[in-house]
Amino acid sequence: MEPEKQNKNIVSADTHAGKTFEGVVVKSAMKDTATVQVERYVKHPKYKKFMRLSKKFLVHDVGNTAQIGEKVTIRETRPISKRKRFILVSRISSLKADS
Repeated sequence: MEPEKQNKNIVSADTHAGKTFEGVVVKSAMKDTATVQVERYVKHPKYKKFMRLSKKFLVHDVGNTAQIGEKVTIRETRPISKRKRFILVSRISSLKADS
């Protein structure tokens, strides 16, 4: 019976995955940190006009692998510092063409 109790206490990583966003890297000058701008397309409640709202998130990027202009996926995680609550999950594409 004891192994069954232990299995109930184990929580998979998928249940606490947090929010996932796609955005563009706009700054990568800090150590192990990148700034990612995420855009939303929302409808104004009163005027019914669609607006593009954007927000910047500080993202934990081990080794500074993200380049400015790349489209990336970020995921919410435990607080890493005062403003960092997201980690870099994957790179989707590069917006800049290498010349």
